Amino acid sequence: MPTIETTLGTIEYTSVGPADSPSPPVLFIHGALVDAELWRDVATGLAAAGFRCYLPTLPLGSHRIPMKPDADLSPTGIAGVIRELMVGLDLDDVTLVGNDTGGALCQYTVDAHGDRVGRLLLTNCDAFDTFPPFPFSAIFSLLKMPAVLAPSMKLMRFRTIRHSPIGFGLLANDLPAGLTERWVAPARESAQIRRDLTRLFATISPSELNEVTGRLGAFDKPVSLVWGAADKCFTPDLGRRLAAQFPDARFSAVPGARTFVSLDDPGTVVDEIARISAKSHR
Repeated sequence: MPTIETTLGTIEYTSVGPADSPSPPVLFIHGALVDAELWRDVATGLAAAGFRCYLPTLPLGSHRIPMKPDADLSPTGIAGVIRELMVGLDLDDVTLVGNDTGGALCQYTVDAHGDRVGRLLLTNCDAFDTFPPFPFSAIFSLLKMPAVLAPSMKLMRFRTIRHSPIGFGLLANDLPAGLTERWVAPARESAQIRRDLTRLFATISPSELNEVTGRLGAFDKPVSLVWGAADKCFTPDLGRRLAAQFPDARFSAVPGARTFVSLDDPGTVVDEIARISAKSHR
């Protein structure tokens, strides 16, 4: 898998679609304890339509290469790395796409590093002081303690626990067991990956994200929110509130889909990315 060096460490990524595509590049940002495979079906659909897509695996707990011992793994630090990825991969006029914790990271990115972002598409994600939502707010508070994280990750070897409400069970309608095992294996097997994950959890601040979300009116480029209507964690009301922060945003509810809209209804996400990618900043 290709890699790129950043100030935090080595980041793995994949790219699909024609390198000479005339369409704006699409950069996908995933959330905590998942990796770039979350976006595989969406990226494959876009690549078939002629888009060049980039799928990095960020240091959010399912990465396989540990970060530097002194890496700043706060949301602000990771947003800086998203900027480094755009610069290092020579991406401009980017269609930035985020989900879950990755949607919060996209908000941090356009707030501080929006110059290379041409448009933004968010599926169900954190916003305002929902960072993370219940029940994950309680779970993240526990998992930031190394003494709790290590045994918790060992329990995740069991599919019934991984797919329960304290695992991934609330986030999609039909989760492949192999995919969720891929997501938990790095933190289960590597103390260095667990170190990185606890640093992330320790720096998540609902009040800080609330400030960032409150400044999003300064991002006046096209925005689309594609929101799973059956999500009990990130409710449609949260998505509508988030859409209202932007001067040029469209909100679309996806019936039956939960948090991981890219798994529950990838075709709808493909269509909306293609639509918004045709839009330019006025």
